[in-house]
Amino acid sequence: MSGKVTRGQRLETEIERSREESNWKKVIELAEHLKARNQPGLETLANFLIGEGKLESYLEEHPPTEANIPKAKTGLAEARKYLLMCIGEPAKKLEVSLDALLLLSKLEYAMGDYEGALGRLSAAGLDQLTEKSLPTRSLRIVAESYAIKGLCSALHPRNSLCSERVPLPNNSKYQRAEKNEKMIRCFELAGDLTLLYLQEQDKLTSTPSTHSLQSLPASNTTGSTSPLPPNGLENKKIGVILETALQRAPILYMKAGQLDKAITRYRSMLCAVESTATQHLRLTLARQLAEVLLRGCSEHAYKAPTEEKSKSSSSIKSVESPWKPLNYSGTNLFIPKNINEEIILLLLISEAMAVREAVLSQSPEFKNARVHAFDNATAVYDLLCISLARRKQYSILIEVFERAMKFSHEESHVWQQFGLALACGRKDSRALLVLQEVHRLLPNEPHYCLLAARVAFQQLGKIEEGLEWVDKALKCVDERMSVLSARCHLYNGLGHTLMAYQTHRHSNSQSLRTKSLESFLRAQQLDPSDHLVEYYLAFHYAQEYHVVEATHHVKQALFLRSEHLHSLHLLILLLSTKKEYEHALELAEAALAEYPENLHLMYVRASLEEVVYGGEVALHTARQMFTLWQKLYKEQLMTDISDVQSQHHANHDTHSMFNMSDKDTAPPPAESTAPSSSMGLVFSEVVSLNLRLLSPTIPLDCNHPDKVGPKTPLTLDSPPHPPTASVHAESVAASRVEQALSEVASSLSSYQPKPGPHQAWLLQIQIWLLTAQLYIKTDQLAEAAQCLHEASSIFPMSHHIIFMKGLLHEKKNEFHEAQTCYQNALAINPYHLKSLRHLGLVYHYLGSERLAEKTLMDAIKVDPFDHHSWSTLGEVMVSLGQLEASSKCLQTAIEMEAKSPILPFTSIPFCFE
Repeated sequence: MSGKVTRGQRLETEIERSREESNWKKVIELAEHLKARNQPGLETLANFLIGEGKLESYLEEHPPTEANIPKAKTGLAEARKYLLMCIGEPAKKLEVSLDALLLLSKLEYAMGDYEGALGRLSAAGLDQLTEKSLPTRSLRIVAESYAIKGLCSALHPRNSLCSERVPLPNNSKYQRAEKNEKMIRCFELAGDLTLLYLQEQDKLTSTPSTHSLQSLPASNTTGSTSPLPPNGLENKKIGVILETALQRAPILYMKAGQLDKAITRYRSMLCAVESTATQHLRLTLARQLAEVLLRGCSEHAYKAPTEEKSKSSSSIKSVESPWKPLNYSGTNLFIPKNINEEIILLLLISEAMAVREAVLSQSPEFKNARVHAFDNATAVYDLLCISLARRKQYSILIEVFERAMKFSHEESHVWQQFGLALACGRKDSRALLVLQEVHRLLPNEPHYCLLAARVAFQQLGKIEEGLEWVDKALKCVDERMSVLSARCHLYNGLGHTLMAYQTHRHSNSQSLRTKSLESFLRAQQLDPSDHLVEYYLAFHYAQEYHVVEATHHVKQALFLRSEHLHSLHLLILLLSTKKEYEHALELAEAALAEYPENLHLMYVRASLEEVVYGGEVALHTARQMFTLWQKLYKEQLMTDISDVQSQHHANHDTHSMFNMSDKDTAPPPAESTAPSSSMGLVFSEVVSLNLRLLSPTIPLDCNHPDKVGPKTPLTLDSPPHPPTASVHAESVAASRVEQALSEVASSLSSYQPKPGPHQAWLLQIQIWLLTAQLYIKTDQLAEAAQCLHEASSIFPMSHHIIFMKGLLHEKKNEFHEAQTCYQNALAINPYHLKSLRHLGLVYHYLGSERLAEKTLMDAIKVDPFDHHSWSTLGEVMVSLGQLEASSKCLQTAIEMEAKSPILPFTSIPFCFE
């Protein structure tokens, strides 16, 4: 007798284990054995188990969706027959009647009989169930029952709470609200029970990663370790009904206008201890919560999640309700303090999970899984772009897309975003390479060709390569797209203008300028309302000293866009060519009222104030520039200094791909083409001139005044293109380089580069030089020397600083020392106009008239429109007794001076907006 009892208990245990493991084939086999025993009551229990097994096994193969309803009506007939046998009085005595009714509601939901499903749930008394501990299988049945009740309430016309098919009268809005709350309550209960069920399932299968924060494995953020997709068992484990219920409650809250409750619901689900089956679902929930916070919640309306105090030392917080899932808690949890922290945290977690689930295999059999995983990752990347770009966190965004490259083969969307992130993050060389790949993937898309051209022009100084990108854009652009086509022609004209700066033959330079003018006029014809076209037409005519035409076009540019900064800057300089200094100063003041933090405009204002009011007023503006510089860059400098200090204590031997990408393959953030050390800067200015000796400097990059190639507008001298090459500069360049290096060798030996971005320090150099120049003109030579000392401490090899030292010596009548300084400056930059001019003047003072004549002729070759050079040459000619030549030089100086601006037109930075 005891043997029979033991066998019976063993059979019941085997049945329960098979039910919990969802091994329905074995459940049916065991139920048949149970039925064959012919004991009282066992037949009803066996029928229930057979009906349950047939129902669940069928729904595993054919999920309960609307498309499968016709199949379910025939495929579930046998399961229905068995379950109907279990709802009578005998079944109630065996306590299977309740489970049978709940399973019948699931069966009828799968068959599309929503009214019948609601009737079964009502008969089962679902709303009267007591919240108590349940077996694992019962947890799932009850969770699905609540989910089915909520789904049927939404789908069944008579009980619709939100359905548009049966509109309710206005006086029933409170009833609808009440029904909506009940439906949400069903989904919340279903969601909580689902999470609890999945946690219990993980306990049964001994999954070691879900019970404590300490036991959680480190997240793999570099991609899946396997190229194959996940096996999908997790999704089968949770089921369509429960997965829908988990996501439905917050959506209904949002439809009802209760955004706070929706956010709270999302947070509560994400705080639940993770189980194996919820890993993919957590990605969806985290992304949805981030999207809700981005789109629907302002910083003022945002409520930060409150930290729950743990009552025990365990990292899992015990909850009072037995139907609530276990939540993470403890002292090591990070609680976001504001909306930005929470959004970025959610998206970075989502990105880590998306990378982990990425499918690396390119086999056709995995195409659907690969596309699905990639779409999930792309949705996260789009949100990351929005949130991080708003806060200019491009370095984080670049790291994210570096990880995405592992599974983004031939995916143009991710490559486009990667290229944009690199361009915004000043990783210009890499950006150009990525944009080249984008063009390969999208050969008929001109936008990214123009972006590549802009990077080449503006950041890298690769004018020829930029023009090649413009040609590619012109080939793929449709002329009917007038605006885009006009922008292509504008970039073409800009590229030829920059080429003209680098051309030494006057005929070639004029040919390039003619091509640029043709491109500008073509762009104007295609898009007459583009202010940028009008501005560059004005800039072109200003370079040719056609003041009337330039003024007309710059006013037209301001008419099209009244707040355009560069047009205002150009108009101020054009007014100064007419010697309307007061009017120009008024316009500069008005522009500064619109752009109070623009150092370029303040530089122009100081120059105008010196003419109108005198040097003391201009010095006051220079002091304001120092204050503004500190305001703009102090915080950034402090951050960079702390980063440098932390790097000294960090491990420099790391082999992280991201560290290597920034150090070895990517240029510095602040200056993409500038070296990162002082000696690198020296070579940038000195050694590279041996390779590009005849290449002039151009005012393109407003952040790096001492960089060979594109130049800053905040320079004391930004010369226009040289019509002819200077043979004198070429012949003595090597000796001058050696002399200059020997003169400053002691300075370099003790020189320590300033921490922080080069942009900030190079701008400060220009402010020091402006202040020194003003002190020299007001005979405050000691103060000027102090300014030059401060500038030299930042970068002693700047030819601007060396020139200003020569100017100080010249003011003191120390002509030999001034001569040495000017020669050193010219060794670094043979085309520095002011150094050439003042060197000629010093030669004149020293009595070397022929050397003075030769040097001033070189200066005129650099800029034939410089009236100072013509005037000084006239004085030299008088000393040489060539009065007729002197008269012509002085007459030319008067003509040039009549149309010369207070600062060169090239002091205006090139713009693309």
